Amino acid sequence: MSDKKKFKDSTVGKLLFGAASIVSPQLGAVLNGVTSPKEAIAEITKSKISLDDKIKLQQLVYEQQNKEMEEISNRWKADQMSDSWLSKNVRPLVLVWCIVVFSFAGILDSVESIPFHIGETWNDTFEKVMMSVVLAYFGGRSSEKAIGLFKK
Repeated sequence: MSDKKKFKDSTVGKLLFGAASIVSPQLGAVLNGVTSPKEAIAEITKSKISLDDKIKLQQLVYEQQNKEMEEISNRWKADQMSDSWLSKNVRPLVLVWCIVVFSFAGILDSVESIPFHIGETWNDTFEKVMMSVVLAYFGGRSSEKAIGLFKK
């Protein structure tokens, strides 16, 4: 009952699946069930195609992932150039909101006298959301600062 988008339905997946099907129909069939770029790389590595084709397909995955990351960075840069207070502060606000809400929920969950319990499914979800938000915020800020240093 997972709502997770299949890798083959993503932009990277469509590109890779199309190229892999042309190179090797058998490899295209193998890649049909993968759910992430990491799994796709692993399946390409295990496949019985030439080393050159493996390298080309793996480079294709990496290049597409890099393009997606660049687009996210460009979107964040556009937000920073905007005159809107909200667009400039959405990342820090989301970070603060997540930390406050998840900390509050964690405290409530750990107090014995309060009948509040976070289920195992939500624990995993909270962990992933927090990791994503913190990595996006601090990773994005770090990359913005590094790019700024290299341009000077």
